[in-house]
Amino acid sequence: TAGPSGRAVFVHSSGTTGKPKGVLLNHRNLLAGVRNAYRGGAFAFDESVLAYLPIAWIGDFAFTMGAGIALRFTINIPERQETVLHDLREIAPTLYLAAPRSWDNMLTTIQVRMEDSTRLKKWIYDLFMNSALAAERRKLEGGQPTLKERLLRPLGELLVCGPIKDQLGLTRLRHAFTGGEAIGEDTFVFYRALGVKLRQLYGQTETSAFNAIQDIGEVRLHTVGNPLPGVDIRISDSGEILIRSESVFSGYYKQEEASREALEDGWLHTGDAGYREADGHLVVLGRLSEVVHTAKGERYIPNYIENRLKFSPYVKDAAVLGRGRDTLAAIICIDKETVGHWAEMRGISYMSYADLSQEPEVIELIAAAVKRVNATLPEGLKLRHFVCLHKEFDADDGEITRTRKLRRSVVEERYAPIVDAIYAGQSAVTMKARITYESGDIGITERLLTVRES
Repeated sequence: TAGPSGRAVFVHSSGTTGKPKGVLLNHRNLLAGVRNAYRGGAFAFDESVLAYLPIAWIGDFAFTMGAGIALRFTINIPERQETVLHDLREIAPTLYLAAPRSWDNMLTTIQVRMEDSTRLKKWIYDLFMNSALAAERRKLEGGQPTLKERLLRPLGELLVCGPIKDQLGLTRLRHAFTGGEAIGEDTFVFYRALGVKLRQLYGQTETSAFNAIQDIGEVRLHTVGNPLPGVDIRISDSGEILIRSESVFSGYYKQEEASREALEDGWLHTGDAGYREADGHLVVLGRLSEVVHTAKGERYIPNYIENRLKFSPYVKDAAVLGRGRDTLAAIICIDKETVGHWAEMRGISYMSYADLSQEPEVIELIAAAVKRVNATLPEGLKLRHFVCLHKEFDADDGEITRTRKLRRSVVEERYAPIVDAIYAGQSAVTMKARITYESGDIGITERLLTVRES
């Protein structure tokens, strides 16, 4: 017979730091995780859930099998992977977990349908969604919607938000989660404005999936909320997130050394870097192995800040500087399509990407994006300066990989004059750019780039 310490499931870790390891979770671990999440408001009894994710992933197993059996969920299984979206609409679950990419894909579907709709429908959509988005951003920043936004909300729900949720199968949704990686700010705000109370979830295979969840009434874009009841979280001297809970596993399968390294005095070493805000909210920065230090000893993960910058639709790429320096700065590549459209709507003319990147109005546009990111960062890690680069990072130039991952050393070496100008306190820097003409001839031109204080 099965007991609390009996093995319940064998799953594999994510493998972000190497080969995936076998994780043994017993019944006590799984039920403790479900209990913690239930007490934290993640779900209730008798939820309806769509079991469409790989069951080998602890997130799906914990939501559908663990919580599903313990709390009497109705577990709906799609006919085929290709019918998931159709089944989602038909079932209209009350509980739904999806990766950021899935939420992005649904948003893209909405946007494409609106592009194909009539002029009147577009006008109605823009009127009510822009109002809802503005209201949601105000709430996320600690403010309150305006009187106009409050008055428009009921009619917007009737004409726009309600029909969209019906088309997507989100009409009955009470608990919506995203996890696995950071979700884009615009995507997150859109669903909140739509009336889907999307929340971020932080968990791991080794902790039965549940560590921290955003409170439905207190959501911040840059945090994953407070630790769940029954979960203790502390930050080590090295900045690593440590977790202690009854939901934590007892060791890896046939890997005693790895188990000893992961578990120390009942605390799980997650391998993630992060910090707690004054009121306890947890900020997950990324993998501890990616941490670098400023000259003042401040720890930061460049990729975390870069991803936050890229949440802006106007930023395509970014490289954060600061290793061994007193302050942080960034080299930013604008998104030509979105910034170009923004400029055209305001009558700003330009001849090339380089021209567009140095337009004073564009630099102020990017400054606003940097300001939003700075608002989420500790004082010692705020970006003090940035430069809009005169070109995009290019895989052919070795600045990024074919999958668009930044080659930091190449960027810092190639744009050393920009780095030097930033930390020398200059207001501008001249960069030479190589141009290949249609004839095949190669020319050299000089560009004056603004160093903007932020």
